[in-house]
Amino acid sequence: MFELFFTPGPSALYFTAEEHIKTALKKGVCSTSHRGQQFKDIYRECQQNLKQLMDIPEDYHVLITSSANEAWERIIENCVENESYHVSMGAFSQRFAKISTQLGRKVHELVVEDGTVPDFDKIEVPRDVELITLCLNESACGTTMPLETINAIRQKYPDKLIAIDGVSGVPVIPIDFKSIDTLYFSVQKAFGLPAGLGIWIVNDRCLEKAMALEAKGKMIGSYHRLPDMVEKAAVYQTAETPNILGIYTLAKVAADMLEKGILAIRREIDYKSAILNQVIEAHPQLHHFVANEKHRSKTVKVIKSDFESNLLIDHLKSKKIHIGSGYGAYKKEHIRIANFPTHSKEQTEMLVDLIEAFRS
Repeated sequence: MFELFFTPGPSALYFTAEEHIKTALKKGVCSTSHRGQQFKDIYRECQQNLKQLMDIPEDYHVLITSSANEAWERIIENCVENESYHVSMGAFSQRFAKISTQLGRKVHELVVEDGTVPDFDKIEVPRDVELITLCLNESACGTTMPLETINAIRQKYPDKLIAIDGVSGVPVIPIDFKSIDTLYFSVQKAFGLPAGLGIWIVNDRCLEKAMALEAKGKMIGSYHRLPDMVEKAAVYQTAETPNILGIYTLAKVAADMLEKGILAIRREIDYKSAILNQVIEAHPQLHHFVANEKHRSKTVKVIKSDFESNLLIDHLKSKKIHIGSGYGAYKKEHIRIANFPTHSKEQTEMLVDLIEAFRS
């Protein structure tokens, strides 16, 4: 039996990714120069497909990084002179605040209880803050920031830059880019690609901020200073030799998603999320970690178990189905299950049947 990966990242490859990788090898993509026309065509296709798939406005720049983690450092260096504000809903969003502290900025952090999302009226951003960071989909705890909250923050603080962690959320969760200034993600989750590639989307407000900081003599990075990255991207180039195979595969998978239709993908996510919710609620030994239904992620289900999580994890592994353990301190008591576009309805139904029949 073919092994199935419902792990929250790295996760299963998108079902067309393998063929695209094989084609890339035949075309010599892995050996091509990142200064040549073949690479320029690959980068152009990737930019155009992502902009269409995610409804990214034309005046936003699609940049290449090594990972989503790198974007944390790039955003702070280029967009924050003194103070940043972070809404931390779990381990991953807290790490962004830590990066800002390590880079010497004054950090304001709203830390909410794991498994919860802050009410809008609890988000009070000090006057001198330059950047607000939000997590669209917290993979550690399975929470989702409501889109209306993001829009309301933009309306309340129009002068602040807003950064969104889109990892495990996009392209499933629609984003109104008018409400944000920058969004970043890595490809090994909802896009179903091998790890080792990050995408950083920025608008001109971020670029202007970086240039203003540099004019003051501030350090905004070296080979990945934002003005250089934007200048290179305008001619479909990068500052360094990038993950060309990853960019090529992302371009092709984004095209496949466009052909299927983003609305069809989102409808399938809704169906699979619903049947996963049903089995959690019906099982006597499993419980949602996120109590508020409106704040539960559709793409990463986090489950509390009345038994050590490895019992179910190992049982499913014996069936060649892989799911995730809890993150950090929750390793033994939580189970995490991905629901990404590559997971078919039939695969998810089979997983649900196995979970339903399991008792510790």
